[in-house]
Amino acid sequence: MDEIRILTPTGMLGYGFPIEDFKEGIRRKPHVITVDSGSTDSGPQKLGNGSLTCTYEAYYKDISILLEASYEHKVPVYISSAGGAGSNEQVDIFVDIVKKISKEKKYNFKIAVIYSDIDKDLIKNKLKQQKISPCGPVQMLTEEEIDDATTIVAQMGVEPFLKAIDEDVDIIISGRAYDPVPIAALGVKNGFDLGLCWHLGKIMECGALCAGAALKPIMGYLRRDHFIVEPMSSDLKCTEASVAAHTLYEKSHPYLLPGPGGILDVSEAVFQQYDDRSVKVTNSKFIPSKEYTIKLEGAKSVGYRATFIAGMRDPFAIKQIDSILEGVRKNVSEYFSEYLGKFDIIFHVYGKNGVMGDYEPEKNTASHELCIVVEVVANDQQIANAICSKARVTLLHYHFEGRKATGGNVGFIFTPLEIPLGEVYQFNVYHLMVIDDGTQYFPVSIMEI
Repeated sequence: MDEIRILTPTGMLGYGFPIEDFKEGIRRKPHVITVDSGSTDSGPQKLGNGSLTCTYEAYYKDISILLEASYEHKVPVYISSAGGAGSNEQVDIFVDIVKKISKEKKYNFKIAVIYSDIDKDLIKNKLKQQKISPCGPVQMLTEEEIDDATTIVAQMGVEPFLKAIDEDVDIIISGRAYDPVPIAALGVKNGFDLGLCWHLGKIMECGALCAGAALKPIMGYLRRDHFIVEPMSSDLKCTEASVAAHTLYEKSHPYLLPGPGGILDVSEAVFQQYDDRSVKVTNSKFIPSKEYTIKLEGAKSVGYRATFIAGMRDPFAIKQIDSILEGVRKNVSEYFSEYLGKFDIIFHVYGKNGVMGDYEPEKNTASHELCIVVEVVANDQQIANAICSKARVTLLHYHFEGRKATGGNVGFIFTPLEIPLGEVYQFNVYHLMVIDDGTQYFPVSIMEI
């Protein structure tokens, strides 16, 4: 093969995509349809409690479209990081969706299922062997944190996908995977340049975001000495600047991109306008690592959350908002002193520093109105609710210099006024683990549907 055509319908399965644009991609006769379904961007909840990033119905809709194209046009479909976190539980949900659609539509598929949950005892043994290190600015891993995590997954590299491709499957559904893996897999399998395979994967994993729209399809043309990316929507186009800029997306280094098994080096990559809507990329390089590492991801429960949302318009209160909130915190903490150390009150002040918090450079500016989101995290939901209620009432009637109205300082957008949000999770495992082989902890199961 001198060219592999890869169609990615969207940057995140479950978010939907324009069907006509997807059909335009199908008309280009892709060799594979690939789509990622996972991210840590939306927080640890889905890993901690097994919830899905999108609704079951949303996944059902998206997967239905992919299966129809796969069955009618004999194009394999590779889906990675099922459900958001890629846990075994979420992989099984995706398999269930494929089974239901296939039964309804009378489809027949050969499916590879790849799991990514990692046994805690295995991780503890690797920890004792000093085979685990932090991934970024996190603490060293401990056995206590391993035990506290409800579920721990690992980001697989391309090797489990290559094993599945050997079985000549129609569908691959995987647990947590390095985002570019499903896009890079077929090229790696067919001996294409590893630098080009991985760089194409990094560009296409977000759908057509390199052309300005993450939730639209994009086609990649992988060739022996270059690749080309082209959006399928006629109102979008890739430019040298847009594709080069997307290469910098979510990176800890401008041109060295570490992943399982090695580092993608784009320091000498060349971006050239191929035609009016597509860009050609050359000179991407892959540097194999001396040790093969996979990233572990785990989450633990840290309590229960309640919240309320208040709007403030009083100009005197807005000028004194920091001292008012500090006063509310002190008042509530004193009233519930028996629970000190077992709860936390967190203020998010939109219109002042709600987005960046302590990192906000514009320290002294505020809008003419504020949205104050208050969250309380405690060991128990009822305690969180009670403290949240006390904080709400205290803020509502807190006295400040220049106050004229006595009816209340804020207005509330919702009832119930205090909203219980349930259990709260925190990432507590975000570490690299050295392994001997890229397939050894990612079992591949083959089934006929």
